[in-house]
Amino acid sequence: MRLEYSEEGIDEAALDEDPIIQWQAWLAIATAAELEEPNAMVVATVTGGQPRTRTVLAKGVSDGGVEFYTNYSSQKGRALGDGGPVSATFVWVPLRRQVTFVGFAAKLRPDESDAYFAVRPRHSQLSAWASNQSSVIESRSVLTDRFHQFDERFPDVVPRPPHWGGYRITPAEVEFWQGRSNRLHDRIRYGRIDGAWRRDRLSP
Repeated sequence: MRLEYSEEGIDEAALDEDPIIQWQAWLAIATAAELEEPNAMVVATVTGGQPRTRTVLAKGVSDGGVEFYTNYSSQKGRALGDGGPVSATFVWVPLRRQVTFVGFAAKLRPDESDAYFAVRPRHSQLSAWASNQSSVIESRSVLTDRFHQFDERFPDVVPRPPHWGGYRITPAEVEFWQGRSNRLHDRIRYGRIDGAWRRDRLSP
């Protein structure tokens, strides 16, 4: 249950000035290492003082932020609203690395959500209609019945449900973590100050 890490540390001189570009570089390494779903991230929200986490997939990068898609009526959708606080962490255990974003999530424009929804597999499109995400259901058959109902309702093109769409997480802070020997891990934090990014090294 305990491993001693031996990976190389973070060379600050080699880091990009933009944390989004640096995150993309680490994501590319995780992808090249053939890790399963390297774009998976744990998204944390808070409602009424109660924190909740769940794993979702990052689906794009634009305007200095990371995008993901969900049901706006779900627990996380209600917590985020349109501009709510959020944290998201990518964990690449075999590489002893993680990256954490802290900032705010705002809804994407309808045309942006439409464009992504249009390229989803048909079964994923139908699932967005069938599932009232986070709501209580009597049994799985309720879900599968709704799936088949919408399959019949939309025999050709499946339109995007009005309750489903994307968010862009715009970070105010991004931390890069690299496991090191003797638990003396590397932690480099980017923080936005007066519109520019500043880097600091944190004690592990």
